[in-house]
Amino acid sequence: MLFGGVFDLESVEKELKDKEKQSEDSNIWNDSTKATKLFSDIAKLKDKVLPWKKLLEEINGVSELIDIYKSEEDADIQNEIQTSIDNIGEEYEKLRIKALLSDKNDENDCYLSIHSGAGGTEACDWTSMLLRMYLRWTERHNFKTTILDLQEDMGGVKSVTMLVEGSYAFGYLKAEAGVHRLIRISPFDSNARRHTSFASVYASPQVDDNIEIDLKPEDYRLDTYRAGGAGGQHVNKTDSAVRITHYETGIVVQCQNERSQIMNKEVAFKMLRSRLWEYYNEKAKAEREKDAIQKKDIEWGSQIRTYVFQPYTMVKDHRTLCEKGNINAVMDGDIDDFIEAYLRFSKEQ
Repeated sequence: MLFGGVFDLESVEKELKDKEKQSEDSNIWNDSTKATKLFSDIAKLKDKVLPWKKLLEEINGVSELIDIYKSEEDADIQNEIQTSIDNIGEEYEKLRIKALLSDKNDENDCYLSIHSGAGGTEACDWTSMLLRMYLRWTERHNFKTTILDLQEDMGGVKSVTMLVEGSYAFGYLKAEAGVHRLIRISPFDSNARRHTSFASVYASPQVDDNIEIDLKPEDYRLDTYRAGGAGGQHVNKTDSAVRITHYETGIVVQCQNERSQIMNKEVAFKMLRSRLWEYYNEKAKAEREKDAIQKKDIEWGSQIRTYVFQPYTMVKDHRTLCEKGNINAVMDGDIDDFIEAYLRFSKEQ
């Protein structure tokens, strides 16, 4: 049975039964790593199957109530039916969106980075606005966020990287990767002229430590420097911040959140492994799809979304054509419509 247009309950149930059968093998714990992964897979499959089965039971329950109402026409039964239908509708919407998150690593935590484009104060202010938008979105979804690196400039944010922890964090936030354009009358322009600012957003999954990434000392440069911002005397007086530059890809990661250089180095290498995994995965995907329809590159001038404050208010995603007029709500973290539209667009592609 197909749910949400993408979720085949029967096939997932079959996969769950097969893995549960494997778990009954008395020799399963001879390889603890393999056993741990197997039981982790079982838990994830149950998380996919059980909510849908519960929803089906609730639908069957409503059907029975409807049959009773047909014979009795009791007002209390009618109210119970309506309440149940409303609850089912809300639950279905949640599961339908979750069913779109079926790609590898969608369930993982996410590293989210925002970098300001050219434009000085305007661009840094726009990056600050996007940072607040994503922080508000994570609050709405009860995700945990940790700022790993923050570079402030001109009263705003030049770049920021944060770890977003929560179920399907990467699956949702991958929809935000690309260039975001702001059009508004600048509060920094004494002549009240309209300005355009850009910021790029990058999302990568936090990958498992057992994923093999061939990383040799000669492949990268590791620099240490004094961290800036809050953190007490220690954070500003020692070279505790870490920057790693990967030569082949040009990927640069930074971490200054932790108090010691060792801890910052550990987090930075995790970030680098994540970025490299995503880079090589996308490179392989591009090779497989080189004869397919070309998708828009993520680069300056090829924005995925535009935010207009003047002369009218509108937010438009150029990939999916999803639009919202309430820009204040969007900047307060109401971006679920854009994320869902992208997930559907991605499946169609």
